[in-house]
Amino acid sequence: MTDKLSAPIAKKIPHSMTHHGHTRIDNYYWMRDDERQAEQVIAHLEKENHYVEHNMAPHKALQNALFEEMKGRIVKDDSSVPVKDGNYWYVSDVQGDDEYASHYRASDEQLSDKTLLLNINELAQDYEYYDVGEITISPNENLLAYSEDIDGRRIYTFRFKDLSNNTYLDDVLENTEGQLVWANDNKTVFYVKKDAQTLLGYQVYRHVLGTPQSDDILVYEEQDRQFFMELGKSRDESEIYIHLAATETSDVLALDANTPMGEFKRLLPRLEGHEFGIDKLAGEYFILSNHQAKNFRLLKACELTIGDMSQWQELIAHREHILIEGMELFDSHFVITERELGQIRFVVHNYQGESYHLSFDDACFYAGIGYNPEAGSSTVRIHYSSLTTPSSVYDCDLTTGRKILRKQQQVLGDFDAGNYASERLFVTARDGVQVPVSLVYRKDSFSKDGTNPLLQYGYGSYGITIDPSFSSTTLSLLDRGFVYAIAHIRGSEMLGRNWYEQGKKANKQNTFSDFIDVTRALIEQGYGHKNKIFASGGSAGGLLMGAIVNQAPELYLGVGVHVPFLDVLTTMLDESIPLTTNEYDEWGNPNEEAAYQTILQYSPYDNISAQAYPNILVTTGLHDSQVQYWEPMKWVAKLRELKTDDNLLLFKTDMEAGHGGASGRFKSLQDKALEMAFFIALLSDYVVVK
Repeated sequence: MTDKLSAPIAKKIPHSMTHHGHTRIDNYYWMRDDERQAEQVIAHLEKENHYVEHNMAPHKALQNALFEEMKGRIVKDDSSVPVKDGNYWYVSDVQGDDEYASHYRASDEQLSDKTLLLNINELAQDYEYYDVGEITISPNENLLAYSEDIDGRRIYTFRFKDLSNNTYLDDVLENTEGQLVWANDNKTVFYVKKDAQTLLGYQVYRHVLGTPQSDDILVYEEQDRQFFMELGKSRDESEIYIHLAATETSDVLALDANTPMGEFKRLLPRLEGHEFGIDKLAGEYFILSNHQAKNFRLLKACELTIGDMSQWQELIAHREHILIEGMELFDSHFVITERELGQIRFVVHNYQGESYHLSFDDACFYAGIGYNPEAGSSTVRIHYSSLTTPSSVYDCDLTTGRKILRKQQQVLGDFDAGNYASERLFVTARDGVQVPVSLVYRKDSFSKDGTNPLLQYGYGSYGITIDPSFSSTTLSLLDRGFVYAIAHIRGSEMLGRNWYEQGKKANKQNTFSDFIDVTRALIEQGYGHKNKIFASGGSAGGLLMGAIVNQAPELYLGVGVHVPFLDVLTTMLDESIPLTTNEYDEWGNPNEEAAYQTILQYSPYDNISAQAYPNILVTTGLHDSQVQYWEPMKWVAKLRELKTDDNLLLFKTDMEAGHGGASGRFKSLQDKALEMAFFIALLSDYVVVK
């Protein structure tokens, strides 16, 4: 047992904030440092990190064992399934202990003349953190552009490579979103530039290769900071798109890809509340639209009618209980991704009005359309996974529906899918709503008698659905008797668009109530021991964790809180913080009193009280650009001030990483091993140093 070390106690400097006649005092506001260089802030974070190391020292062997277990399941030498794009087949692979992939192309599927394009390990070797955002090839296939982020803040720099002689061009594009689109002249590119303060991409620039970035031309600037911006190209490569998306409104501008010096023009009027996705093939536009269709419908237009919704032709009507999530266009067919009762399915349509379903057998699973760059392909690539089925790649014949398994993730060690079972069930929430739950366990260590430890995961925001997919890392918990459950709470789109709307803005409390009600139901139904319940969530899921430990702390033995959004009210009142203005349609704008009062009722930081809390592990990245490091830092300080228990409260900051955590396929496992060791140790007979 290590000697006792006192928890870091932060100084208190009262900071008063008054809105709508209501005053809040924030004693830890001083922890915000936009430059991330203040000595007192760095010193306090380092004390917190030392406190984590000290308290986890008795469990270091366990943490190392978990890391080696997880690493040991990963195939060291692995490669992707080749994909054809233009005249080449593209593939990536990893070798040995490499953290990153290398990217290649060849002139045939057998890769007989495989040529190296990029070795990410070489690019990353001088950096603690390294991420490649995008790799894109010019239309004539002679040039390559890639974007790199070296500090985790998702600010990317583009570099260019001439593939004919394997040399780099002088062109460098800095401060970008990490995405680039080629015009069809092979020398003009478009990219999104970021606001240095808010880190919001709001300007589109045109760059001509061979000229300095300082000469680049601003071709579009979005004035409404509620919109995210990204670039795209139509399926037939005839148009370049500027896609704009606020939480509840879409917009798109188009430019002829053959005339890059032209002007981007809006395809259809911006209409508040109109969300849509659009693509173009063979002179026709296909539009997924929520206009008069909450769960979306599919329509078609031509160049003459695209600007007038009244002239659009309906291909698939709106259905109350079926959500349309996406489409993929091919010359012979189009594939629609739908969700009914929470489950994904694919419907393949030909252009003569005939269709069929692609089906899968697992009780609960994830499936998604893969990378299909060739519109003329006779197959569609699909990625599939379930809680017991490792990630699989299928090529499905568009005419017959016949599925060919191209690859399934190999899991090293003694993994046998037959040792595990998954279930899908519905829990009745306090207001009578049925909440879907996916769970998995090891058959020979599970008894539905309330004896197993249980880890429950949730997210529940932005309409993002966490589908049940395979995780080789989770096996380390399942093999130790854990049940792993995903609560598909309101705020996602698991049960359609209405499911999302019931978990946002004024209805946000439903998200937290659902999660808590699922926990209680799983205990009552014997899936987990009432004293061995754990919860975990990150980002907006970290907000969820902050809310549930305020509202039902007695339910959980331990909670993992990762890159968490915790100080909702203060952040949403500060437009200088990255992403704030984009979030008004999700949380509400607290400059309006009704929204202020709603957020005030659940904001985790504002609702910490003098009560007993579970054991809590908090992790963040100093350079996180989405949820700033000071949110968990302040939350931990205030918790330490007010909580009445002696349970562990650990706070680890990765001083190099951002929102996505550590980079690399092995390094990121350290964070998973830390959380697992934290949970498992709480179940053990170890003496935990408080």
